Amino acid sequence: MDMSPEFILVAFTLVLAIIQIGAAGMARTAELGAKWNAGPRDGENQPPGKLAGRLIRAQANLFETLPIFIGAVVIASIEGKFGVLTFWGTHLYFFARLIYVPLYAFGVPYIRSLVWLVGLAGLLMIIAALFV
Repeated sequence: MDMSPEFILVAFTLVLAIIQIGAAGMARTAELGAKWNAGPRDGENQPPGKLAGRLIRAQANLFETLPIFIGAVVIASIEGKFGVLTFWGTHLYFFARLIYVPLYAFGVPYIRSLVWLVGLAGLLMIIAALFV
């Protein structure tokens, strides 16, 4: 059985999540060193620098909506609601999330927020498909 486009985009989003975890971790390790990374990280650490902080926040931002995205796609699949709304919604969500990371990392204002809204619109399209 072939995977639907919606589930392919879910899979790509999961890969993106893993990449974001690694990018944030590598940026933090670059700041604090391999010894910190390998250690137990007990006690207080210095606040993250600009890049690490931005990557950590971008990762947290993805993780806020990721369960909703996955849940909506799974429900749409179970209920036989895949169609135009879910197809375009998953694409908008994924590509907006993909574009959002470098925009956040480089500190690009306004456009980053607009891209976030595009991702939200994609998510809302998937949820809307559940009711039509």
